Parts: sequence; structure tokens; C-alpha cells
Amino acid sequence: MERTDLRMPALALAAWAGGLAGHLLPAWVAGVAVVVGVAVSGLRRSLVLAAATLVLAAVAASALLRQSQLDRAPVAVLADERAQVAAEGVVVGDPRATHGFQEGVAVRVSLREVTGRGTTHRLRAPVLVFGDPAWSDVRLGSRVRLDGRLAPAEGSHEAAVLAATSAPVLVEGPDAWWRGAEAVRASLRASVAHRPDDQRALVPALVVGDDSSLDPRLAEDFRATGLTHLLAVSGTNLTLVVGFLLVLGRWCGVRGRGHYVVGAVGIVGFVLLARTEPSVVRAAAMGAVALVGMGVDGRRRGPRALGVAVVVLLLLDPGLATTVGFALSAVATAGILMVAPGLRDALARWLPRWVAEAVAVPLAAQLACTPLVAAISGQVSLVAVAANLAAAPAVGPATVLGLAGGLGGLLAEPVGRVPGTGAAWSAAWLVEVAERGAALPVPSVGWGTGPVALGLLTILVVGLTLALPPLLRRPATGLGCGCLVAVLVLVRLPVAGWPPDGWVLVACDVGQGDALALRTGPGSAVVVDAGPDPALVDRCLDRLGVEQVPLLVLTHQHADHVDGLAGVEEGREVGQVETDGDAPYAATRVVGEATVQVLWPPPGHEPDNPNDESVVLLVEVDGVTMLLTGDIEPPSQLAVARTWPGLTVDVVKVPHHGSRFQDSGWLLGLGARLAIVSSGADNDYGHPAPETLAALEGGGLEVHRTDLEGDVAVVVEDGGIAVATTR
Repeated sequence: MERTDLRMPALALAAWAGGLAGHLLPAWVAGVAVVVGVAVSGLRRSLVLAAATLVLAAVAASALLRQSQLDRAPVAVLADERAQVAAEGVVVGDPRATHGFQEGVAVRVSLREVTGRGTTHRLRAPVLVFGDPAWSDVRLGSRVRLDGRLAPAEGSHEAAVLAATSAPVLVEGPDAWWRGAEAVRASLRASVAHRPDDQRALVPALVVGDDSSLDPRLAEDFRATGLTHLLAVSGTNLTLVVGFLLVLGRWCGVRGRGHYVVGAVGIVGFVLLARTEPSVVRAAAMGAVALVGMGVDGRRRGPRALGVAVVVLLLLDPGLATTVGFALSAVATAGILMVAPGLRDALARWLPRWVAEAVAVPLAAQLACTPLVAAISGQVSLVAVAANLAAAPAVGPATVLGLAGGLGGLLAEPVGRVPGTGAAWSAAWLVEVAERGAALPVPSVGWGTGPVALGLLTILVVGLTLALPPLLRRPATGLGCGCLVAVLVLVRLPVAGWPPDGWVLVACDVGQGDALALRTGPGSAVVVDAGPDPALVDRCLDRLGVEQVPLLVLTHQHADHVDGLAGVEEGREVGQVETDGDAPYAATRVVGEATVQVLWPPPGHEPDNPNDESVVLLVEVDGVTMLLTGDIEPPSQLAVARTWPGLTVDVVKVPHHGSRFQDSGWLLGLGARLAIVSSGADNDYGHPAPETLAALEGGGLEVHRTDLEGDVAVVVEDGGIAVATTR
């Protein structure tokens, strides 16, 4: 067998290392790495080594240059000054309702002109705009005029955040290609509008990644069964769409190099339909690689194409090296190209080739992604391969028929409704697979996210990858492997009890938001905030056995703290409900086993930032003192420090999901042993910020995070406090 050429994948790994170095290392260290890389590349003792070091240096230098440009750009300077500005820019992303620290609508805008502090700057600077509901009507590609206040961005992809103080004023509408793409998307939605809610929400997600109408409960079922990739724009979407166009072109007589033209048109059209977000461009690149891998001599050309795609993408946007989505796309594609052929050939000894292919592709992708998924979610899915295998027959029809419905609907709505109905029927099967898979006794198992646990998992995955082809060559051992997985999924193994004995506080894993439970007695708890999703907070409280909520405190009126309210109320007796406007300041109350005192805000407090309205609670349960801080920013943190001098606690809930805007002196001065961060995995805001974690850990605090550890419980144990988690 011809050996796979790994030279381009090696360059891809070097590029990735360069991107990580440029973003994660101090600038001077990354600069030294660039110089050393250039010097080593000049030695030319090994052409591959020289090329790898040169690529590493190039990507690291690109990352440093981009970050320097962002940091020194006029927009970044004005953001550091929190300047009020008038601006004009082009809308480069679809408006989305926010479920994070700012309510309303979030939309990405590329600023072209900014006036602030008496000076007008003409430039190109990406910003994230937060506005009121009037911003929900802006169209992609429109040029708008706006006013607002700039603030520093927490991520590396935007120069600043802009809080709009006015509705957008349209200067110029979108160009023809954006209007055409929007017409197809609207036609796609109309083609399935007559179908049940889950089906009409799922089809646009499958075709163009539009998951804005998807029920959070269904999204959670897709996550539990390893089908989340179907809800986002991925290489699979592009492969199906472009593959459909290539078949259509062949039917129309296209031959030879004409296929390349059809493929290129399909890729460009797909990007326009799904939007020119970084994730879409990434998916387009990986989908193109998959098409190469499926073509003539794909086993040899596929890895080479993957390496080229990764290097080019990282040179153009080094920030991709730090994104989870890019890592998952590249790793899954590598698994399909390099691992799937061996698994397929082994299974094809006793199964039809098409069946062997259908099993091998999702199995290879899942094996390749397992360590990375475990690092993100703290879980290893046991049903992912089976669920993807069951879903596979419906993904293609749902995607292709959905696209046909969107295109046909441009002629007449009834024309689009016919294929749209077929797409919805296919989507119904996917819903059934996700719901039934998530309802199995053990759809996934918890796994540690530390280096030792992930290192062990990686070793296990590599060993399994090497062992599977020999095992799958024979029917007896192949079927035995399948039966073993079935037993693991269907038979619930003994696990440590939850909730743990002696729990006093649990930070629920509700994604990007806050939901805390304080034990007040058997089956009873004070709940502080409800998170963004009713289903998630309901499940957390169910796991704790909470049936009565004598006191519910909503620290402030942001979606990531209040939108899950219905989940708290589901099947429970809820007593008094308090918000930031009516929490009794400075009063101390006893609620069952808990003593609760409101430390903030004082009467009449009207801050500019709604986060600074957050209710801050000092709580004591079973001798453990805890400070629950909502989303207060440094101005209110300083005010709390002045109002309540000498305050010390055992546990602190880190404000604002661990954002970088903290008064570290105050946090460390509380004398807490434990710090709890409630944030969502791979969230859009960069929470928790690395500098905040470094300050807490450097101050001697033991930090626990819901995005990595699931539900986090503070437990009284042997006269001291300890931590238990669901992962």
C-alpha cells in the first residue's frame, strides 16, 4: 500500500503552532519565535523542517501584526477611552437576539468612518454592535450610520464593542448578491413554513446553518447524541450542496473542466447563502477538501489538500488557531481522510461496501474529535456513532431538498413547498434520532478536562484507532464491538450519587449564564438567577431534588439570568421573587438553613451599565459564607468594597462570568478559598478571561468552572469545604 504523504499536514501543524504562539504567548516571546523560525528555515538542512519553521514564523508574525493593528487602531484607542462616537459602516453579520451580558440585538459591523473626540477617521475596523430591537431589521451588506459608545472587545476578532444609542440609519442597501442570497433564505423558510415547529426550524439549520428558531431542548438533544455539527454550517453542508450541483451539471451535459466551474460557483453561492462568517469560510474550505478526497486518487490528494487549506486559512486569519470550531472541522476532516479508509476496507470484507462506508465515516470522525470534544464539554458520547449512522440517510435529502425548496420557491411558493415538504419529512427523522438517542440511559459519560485525563483519553483513542481495523475484519469481533457499545449505552453503570452529601451551593451548568441553588432544607433551595434556558435550569434543579423554592432572586434583567425563569417554576412551589429593583438592601433574613443579606445595590442607585444594578448577596449555609456577585463591574465592585470594608468569605462567585473587567484587589482581598465561574463552553465573549483566571489562581484561589466541570457543588465535608462536580 502506498504510504500517505504527510508533508503538507506537517506544515499545517506548524502553521497551527504559529497561530497559537502569536495569540497566546507574550508579544516579545512570539517575536523571538518568529526570528528563530526564520533563522532556522535558512539553514536548509531539511527542506521539510525549513518549510515548517518558515510557515510557523509567517503565521505567528501575521498574528502579531494583526493584533498590533487592532490594538493601535483609532477605534481601539477610542474604545479604551469609552468614547461616544458617530460612525458609518457595513453590516457583515446577521442580527441575533443576545443571550449574554447585553440584552437586545447583536450584529457585526465593519466600520468605515468614525468620528470621536473631535476627529474623523476613515478605516476598516470590525466591531460588535449591541443595540435595541430596531437593529433586528438591518440587512446583511447594508451601509448604516449609527451613534454609540465604544468599549474594549474581549475577543481577538473585533477591534471594539459598540453600544448603540440610536437606531441604525440606512445609507445604502445591500448589493445584488446579498439580496439574492436573502431571497433564497426567505424562500427556504417559506417552503417549510407549513410543517411542525421542529421541522421548519431544523431545515434552515441543515441547509444554511440558520438555527435562530431552534428549540433549546432539541438543540440539547442533538448535543447529547453527537449531532450538533448538523446544526451549524459545516463541510458536510457544502459537500452535499456542491455534490448536488455537480450531479445536476452532469445531467445538463457539463463535462471535463466544466465541473471545476460548477464546483467553484457552488462554493461561492454556498458562502453567500450561509454568510461570510469565519465559520462559513472554514466550512467551505473543509468541504472543498472533502470533495477532493472523494475524487480521483483522493486518498493521496486529500491529506495534501487538507494541509494546504489549513495553512492558507491560518495565514489569512491566524485567529482561527484559537477557535474550537476550526479545530473540530480540521480534525474531523483529517479523521475521515486518514482513518476512514482503513476502517471501511476492514468492514468491506464481510459487509456491502456502501454499508462499510456509512459506518466508517462517522466512526472515524468521532474517533478523531473525541479528545477535543471531551476537552470542551467534559463528556464522551457513547451514542454518537450510532446516531450519526442512523441520521446519515436523512441528512442528504433534507439538505438537498431544502435547497431545492429555496430555489423553487423563487419561481412560485407552491413549487418550493413540494421539495420543502420532503426536506421536512427527512428532518423529522433526524429529530426522532436525536430525541430517542438522548433519552437512552447513558448517551454519554463524563470525562475530566485536565491534562492527565485528556492525555489518557488521547492514548485510548489512538490505541482504539490502531486496534479497530483488525477487529473489524471478522464478523464475530466486529459484531462483538457493536454489542459492547450497545451494552454500555443501554445499561446504566453505577455512578457517584448526585447531589453530593452536605452540599450547600450548586452552580448549575446552564451554558452562558448564571443559575445558583442554595440549600435551605430537604427538597428546598433558594435560587439565584435562572440562566438563559428553562430546560437546563429545570434539569439541574431536578438533579438536586428541589421541589420548593422559598426565595427566587433575579440579580438583574439580562437574558442570561432571567430567560430560564419558566424552568425554575416548572413543577415547583416558588415563594417570594425579588429583582434588582426590590431586593431589601442590607436586610438579613433567615430562609430555612440559609442566612441571606443583600449587600448591593443601595436604594436609588441608577448606574449607566445595567450590570452594575446586579443584586449582590452574602449567604451563609452550614457555616460556609459565600458571596454571589451577579455581573457587577469594577465601579460597583469598588463601591461594595467601600461600603462593606473588611468583608471576608469562604467562596466567591466570580462576577460577570469571569470577564476581564474585574477589580482583582477586591476579589483577592475577600480571602476566599474557592472561586466559581459560571460560563458557557466556547461562548462568544471569551469568558472566563485568561487574565482573570491567572489573577485568581495566582492569589491562591481554587477555581472551578461550569463550562469545563458541569454542575459545581460546594460541599461541607469533615468540618471543611470541598467541591464535587457532575463531570
